[in-house]
Amino acid sequence: MTLPHPTTDQISLPIVLAVLGDPTRLAIVRYLASKEGVPLNCSKFLDLASKTNLSYHLAKLREAGVTRTEAVGTSRLITLRRDDLDRRFPGLLDSVIAAAGDDKALPMVGTADTEIDA
Repeated sequence: MTLPHPTTDQISLPIVLAVLGDPTRLAIVRYLASKEGVPLNCSKFLDLASKTNLSYHLAKLREAGVTRTEAVGTSRLITLRRDDLDRRFPGLLDSVIAAAGDDKALPMVGTADTEIDA
């Protein structure tokens, strides 16, 4: 099963900024950036929200072109589309992640111990 993703040229700055304006999605992106290049299972984000809510946030990130989701069996592996975003909007992702820094207002990610596919 292949999930739809926008091409690099289809990634829109207003949509990316709107998607990153949500604290849950920004926390997901910050965590993905900290694990750069490592595909993460959806279960890594279960401490952020319910499975349904998490699926919604991950879909928004994918549809905006911020993340890539690969279906592998029953798992969904999420990666950050850093190269595509840097090509389209040089420095944007680094600026957003740096500004998010250790913002205590953002939810914590990556403490879920369960391995449940979203």
